[in-house]
Amino acid sequence: MTAEPLHIVFLWHMHQPYYKDPATGLYRLPWVRLHGTKDYLDMLEMVRDFPAIRQNFNLVPSLLEQLIDYSENGATDVYLEMTRKPATSLTENERIFILENFFLAHWDNMIKPFPRYYELLVKRGTHLVKSDLARAVKYFTDQDFRDLQVFFNLCWIDPLFRNNDSFLKMLVEKGHGFTEDDKAQLVEKQFGILGRIIPAYRDMAASGQIELSFTPFYHPILPLLCDTDIARVATPHMRLPRQRFMHPEDAEKQIDMGIRYFESVFHYRPVGMWPSEGSVSEEVLRIASRLGVRWAATDEGVLSASLGRGLRDSSGHLTDPQLLYRPYSYENISMVFRDHTISDLIGFVYSQWDPRRAADDLVQRLLSIRTSLPPRSSCVVPIILDGENAWEHYKNDGRDFFLYLYERLSGEERLRTITVSDYIRTLNQGEQLDRLHPGSWINANYSIWIGHEEDNLSWDYLTETRETLEHFQKANPELNLEKAWKSIYIAEGSDWNWWYGDEHSTETEGDFDELFRLNLMQVYKEMGKDVPAHLFVPVLRHDRGIAPELMIRGFIKPKIDGLLTSYYEWYQGAQLDVRKSGGSMHKAESLISTICYGFNEDTLFIRLDPAVPFDTLEDNIEIAIISSKPAGIKVSCPVKGNGARAQLFEKAGDEWVFFRELPDAAVKDIFEIGIPFADLKAKEKDELNLFVSIRKGNEEIERCPWRGHISLIVPTRDFEAIMWY
Repeated sequence: MTAEPLHIVFLWHMHQPYYKDPATGLYRLPWVRLHGTKDYLDMLEMVRDFPAIRQNFNLVPSLLEQLIDYSENGATDVYLEMTRKPATSLTENERIFILENFFLAHWDNMIKPFPRYYELLVKRGTHLVKSDLARAVKYFTDQDFRDLQVFFNLCWIDPLFRNNDSFLKMLVEKGHGFTEDDKAQLVEKQFGILGRIIPAYRDMAASGQIELSFTPFYHPILPLLCDTDIARVATPHMRLPRQRFMHPEDAEKQIDMGIRYFESVFHYRPVGMWPSEGSVSEEVLRIASRLGVRWAATDEGVLSASLGRGLRDSSGHLTDPQLLYRPYSYENISMVFRDHTISDLIGFVYSQWDPRRAADDLVQRLLSIRTSLPPRSSCVVPIILDGENAWEHYKNDGRDFFLYLYERLSGEERLRTITVSDYIRTLNQGEQLDRLHPGSWINANYSIWIGHEEDNLSWDYLTETRETLEHFQKANPELNLEKAWKSIYIAEGSDWNWWYGDEHSTETEGDFDELFRLNLMQVYKEMGKDVPAHLFVPVLRHDRGIAPELMIRGFIKPKIDGLLTSYYEWYQGAQLDVRKSGGSMHKAESLISTICYGFNEDTLFIRLDPAVPFDTLEDNIEIAIISSKPAGIKVSCPVKGNGARAQLFEKAGDEWVFFRELPDAAVKDIFEIGIPFADLKAKEKDELNLFVSIRKGNEEIERCPWRGHISLIVPTRDFEAIMWY
């Protein structure tokens, strides 16, 4: 009796979040472009050489949209702009940016193979201290920076393409002393590779060797969009956001947009879906079924919880392999559940092994699984993991491992790779599950994306912004708010919350935080409303307050005349350099150079030193001091105008209501103002949060500090006496 082969489903999940800055149109991070030249195409090229190998590739629409934007629309990103700029023209801040960010690659596998690149890393220092970069930059020549611009982009091109392209091969052999022309041609090669990606997937899918599936458009955690309270099913005592988010219509919209965009790119409707982070629930499956999804995948932990029994013993061995290695069905959707152990071996372990040994180990594990199952059973082992991030941890970008693996699998009759659709169509659609546990591929819960203080705060911001937009849309049905809704859907993506909380960290987490908030800000801008002050404050806890260079050391009582009457009148106050407090969202040019502030028992004093003389500014410029805590208060003063007085407003709903004029304000060489704490509704020991807004008519043209806020504690009467101890 001939045994049925064991069927193997490889599903590679290709995903990047939406990196475009809605304010500038630039992509803030370069990972679509760089993974595009390293991972998306070579994974196909390797499969193409082994006709017996069948694969599944899951393509997230937010990734596809950005690939098309680069390859067809000439999109650019901040890192590409820093690459293209002639090394001799780089400003000091741009040189610091390059030293900080152009070593973002796996040092052993992507930097050390280029001796000159590693030399530059050592020259900068392998232990990055950001405060040292301004000093380090002085020791780098123009040629150093030009070589660094080239290496950062060259190391992110897959070795397969570097070895097979004469120009790229020449750059590798040249090794140093690159020219501006070398750099320009390298960027052209990058875009050439990017332009080949989607046609290659289209052709391979048409051949039947691969199947393409999709993920909801902006990669949201679908069950949490339906109802954030569902997180407590798996984690009963989880602390949830203050406001409950419950919009299953958004989950449906994200799935529908994903299907429609996939169809516009590949000219057919996908039938398979990898829900973002493998996150499923019964409600999500019902929605997906209505929209025509025929199969979905998630993790074995979700299956275990759904069946109400463990699948593995204390040693990690499967107690009943047939339970895992078969499909199930829920709401007419066939479901496969990934082998967590094998998927993690590929993602996190085999990269440290000899590639042949790793490939042999995987094949032997699969053969052992075949032996553990009844001979005539048509079982399937789903191996599902990220298809782009693991390979930089492998030598030669994982190519050696895959070539050995595909060669072994091609010649092994007891194992057969297959696409999900082929399996469920010809072999087994799966038996009905009585219930589907709500969870993700990580611990069968959602705790990565909700529950932590930062996660919950981001959900509250999202809920508040979405509700504001929904009410505004109902009140103004004639307005086209498509761009505002797009920003909401982008903000619903899972990647922002991946970096909130304590579970994960990255050098660029500040960019993720700002992109999340920028999209929420964009919603208010599309409605023509003021952006709430809290959206300018980082969600990341460690980045919320802006520390001044000089702290308040005692009471002050400056003369409010707009002139530097005496150095000592502000001597005991705090001083904040606007250029150093902007964060990566802040533009390079600023109207304000320095903010000084201090207080006495009754009054807060603020001084603004201009970067350009105030009398050179346009007539309709005004300075606003806005407090968000303990109350919403705005003090506004025109920069020009004889006898103009500062006016104090209180926030009432969406409107600023005039309260009274303030006499202590002056604009001449500097701007000075005194605001009684009573007018700020602040009493002793209250925390006071505020920022400065420079406005032209109804438009804000600058905010200081750009990220975070100035924070201080209202002093007690004995503040100065305490400071002496």
